[in-house]
Amino acid sequence: MDLATVKKNIADRKYPSLPHAAEDVRLVWTNCMSYNADGSDFFLLAKNLSKRWEEKYSKLVADYNLDANMGGAFDEANAASKISLSDKREFAKTLYKISKEDLGKILVEVDTKCPQALTKNAGEDECELNIDKLSPAVFQEMRQFVATCLDKGRGSKKKTAKRKSAG
Repeated sequence: MDLATVKKNIADRKYPSLPHAAEDVRLVWTNCMSYNADGSDFFLLAKNLSKRWEEKYSKLVADYNLDANMGGAFDEANAASKISLSDKREFAKTLYKISKEDLGKILVEVDTKCPQALTKNAGEDECELNIDKLSPAVFQEMRQFVATCLDKGRGSKKKTAKRKSAG
């Protein structure tokens, strides 16, 4: 995906809604950062353009009171609701309880769906997740994913405990 293709698709009215076009623009930045080394000129350019684009897109959505969500598993009332501080704290605590692999999956999803919520350190192999910048829909999706991960983890621990007591 590239910006010329996005522009052509917009001109040809191939996107059913604004969020669908936004998803492709995000894909351009994500691809550029994925296929270029951290700290390289192209990586930094994509990172800066992504940040600026998200700011402009958010302002556009807010100024024109547009629906920035594409729908999906969550109803509009749920997606539009505000996330409470206690929900944010609880979610942050649960992130410490899941496996590294599952945490990696969350970071990839957030990077794809809500890149403004991630701050990547170009020099090191780390990033910071800003829960306050997650959209309500992405927050709910990630919270459900973490709950599923925790349920899987509890199930496997119970089986291990039963095996130990049987032996």
